[in-house]
Amino acid sequence: MAEEEVKKEAKPEKPKKKGFNFKIILIGLPLFIVQLVLVYFITATFLIKSAPGVHEKTDGEHVEKSEDDENDEAEGAPQHIYSVDDLIINPAGTNGQRLLLLSVGFGVSTEESKKVLEENEIVIKDKILSAMSKKSLSLLSKVEMKDSLKVEIADKINLALPDAKIKNVYFSKYVLN
Repeated sequence: MAEEEVKKEAKPEKPKKKGFNFKIILIGLPLFIVQLVLVYFITATFLIKSAPGVHEKTDGEHVEKSEDDENDEAEGAPQHIYSVDDLIINPAGTNGQRLLLLSVGFGVSTEESKKVLEENEIVIKDKILSAMSKKSLSLLSKVEMKDSLKVEIADKINLALPDAKIKNVYFSKYVLN
């Protein structure tokens, strides 16, 4: 009998389980959601309005656009692109030791202009090669000069082929080696 009493006493002595405390979820989750909402409203009201580069209305200033500007915006980017791929150019002063690998795309607005470019591919390649081979390696390696090189190439080709009417020049490959 004494043994039975010991067994009965041993059973109720189960260790207490340490389960998950639901008070943390009941208090913590709503508090977290309130914090998220506050951060959103603070960001939306103060930081975004004062951020640079956000478009603001100018009071009383209206800029009139010419008809050419309106036509260019209506067209957007040129609809036709003619590309000249993989030109290998020796920059000035490199004695053939360094190379420029260049692929150029020409943006034109009409199919007729693209056909003019296709028919005169040799003239276009010559103008590109002559313009780029006159430039030194230090000039060609400057990122700022790429835009002026594009303008120079477009001007030379537009002078040689007035019917081409090149709107944009794109470099799809520009690798100095």
